[in-house]
Amino acid sequence: MSDPDSSTGLPLDAVTGAFGYSGGAIAAQLRASERRVRTLTAHPGRAPAGTDIEVRPLDFEDRLRLTEALRGVDTLYNTYWIRFQRGALDHATATARSQVLFQAASDAGVQRVVHLSITHPGTDSPYSYFREKARTEAALVDTGLPHTILRPAILFGGSGVLLNNIAWLLRRLPVFAVGGDGSYRIRGIHVDDLARLCVTEGARTGNAVLDAVGPERPTFDELVRSTAQAVGSRARIVHVPGALLTPVSTALGLLLRDRLLTTDEYHAMSDGLADTDGPATGTTPLSTWLRQEGPTLGRHYANELTRHYR
Repeated sequence: MSDPDSSTGLPLDAVTGAFGYSGGAIAAQLRASERRVRTLTAHPGRAPAGTDIEVRPLDFEDRLRLTEALRGVDTLYNTYWIRFQRGALDHATATARSQVLFQAASDAGVQRVVHLSITHPGTDSPYSYFREKARTEAALVDTGLPHTILRPAILFGGSGVLLNNIAWLLRRLPVFAVGGDGSYRIRGIHVDDLARLCVTEGARTGNAVLDAVGPERPTFDELVRSTAQAVGSRARIVHVPGALLTPVSTALGLLLRDRLLTTDEYHAMSDGLADTDGPATGTTPLSTWLRQEGPTLGRHYANELTRHYR
């Protein structure tokens, strides 16, 4: 694909996965801020016809090629990650690949990195997702590149998967199972709020680490019940032992040819890792969004395996 005309002199930023979910929201915000956008993507064939976003391969096996793909970029916005192990790809793979990306950014002369991490990363976490997120943060810090690390818990809005699929299940199942007592809290941020925060942080100087969270933190039980009300669901919401939840999710996933919820994801959530006590960095209330989007939320199932692997 040929590059768009760069004679406008607009500054150039790079986004990993600009045709995806959070990457797409960041790219849209950058373009609204009159900045040129280049994407590094493993799926260049998914570029929409006529896009003005420059497309480069996200080739972790060729660091020189990756460096050239980042040449001339002011700020790199990194959304790359692997949600769960699939074949030989796991969270440790995501860390190793991210390290290659950060090194290539340094070699290319990128001036700043805005990196999406997770709330409560820790090298001693019992969950590999959170351990490797911590190691990825450390790999970025080790490059010496000026950076902001943003730590969201869950995202909602746009073409998001989690709340859409909760709504889809509530529309179709007579019973919806909540693991444990459902008292663990969820601190979500709207994807557009996250994108605005990313672009703001891309323009700052120095280093920062911020939780990327919205103003509300309902319990998971409250979130499910609010979603049910918003979509007009008559499903009976029941509490089941956590040990039963993941087998049920696995069975549903087999029927849907998807991965709904992993054991680690449930336990991390029930351990409170999707919540923070810090100040809100997003402004959109989850409850308001649910009321507004209820009539259309969950009308269609969002298959994550199809989005990323098929």
